[in-house]
Amino acid sequence: MTDGKKKLAIKRLLPIIILLIGLILFFVFDLYRYFTFDALKIYQHALFQWKSENPFLAAISFIVIYIIAVAFSFPGATLLTLAGGFLFGIILGTLYVVISATLGACIIFLAARYAFGDVLASKASGWTKKLEKGFQENAFNYMLFLRLLPIFPFWLINIVPALLNVGLGVFFITTFIGIIPGSAVYAAVGNGLSTIFAAGQTPNFGIIFEPQILIPLIALAILSVIPIIYKKIKKRKKA
Repeated sequence: MTDGKKKLAIKRLLPIIILLIGLILFFVFDLYRYFTFDALKIYQHALFQWKSENPFLAAISFIVIYIIAVAFSFPGATLLTLAGGFLFGIILGTLYVVISATLGACIIFLAARYAFGDVLASKASGWTKKLEKGFQENAFNYMLFLRLLPIFPFWLINIVPALLNVGLGVFFITTFIGIIPGSAVYAAVGNGLSTIFAAGQTPNFGIIFEPQILIPLIALAILSVIPIIYKKIKKRKKA
């Protein structure tokens, strides 16, 4: 590999390297202790006081912290969503979370595409090429399906579409829409944290997998791929 190609390869990998370094530093400096339920419980009064004194700054700070947490793939996004509902209420909390998570996801998406997109596209052949083409033809519906179902890791769905050359616009819109239901559920749980704190209990972090929540999400996800199923049936009838 020539020096020019080496420099280009390093330049392409730089965004990914920065994100990985940020994730490593997160654990090195033990920042995880601030992304726990106990930390939220300890600092709840200070957070509410700061938010009441600086409402605009509090909202901006929350959004920036959430974007950074998602972009660097810090663990604790669920706790941040609870904190959003706790501090800002269900509606504003959900809105701030959805905006932040979508922007953070776009950062990872763009970093992965910049680093690996062209390389994989040039080497794609056979079934990988078919997979890429099939995904691109129905990218909106597939992405919506993946976002609505809470069983897929959020960080993974940020990276794979970038490698399959999904458009940024489609990625942004489907992420924004698809994470609204799940974010609203956790924001609602967060909105009731005062009662949970007073009772000395912990919130149900797995609430989204309970039947009354999961079944409607699965139904929405299935609805999102019905156009794809209809298209395939129509194509077979014509054939």
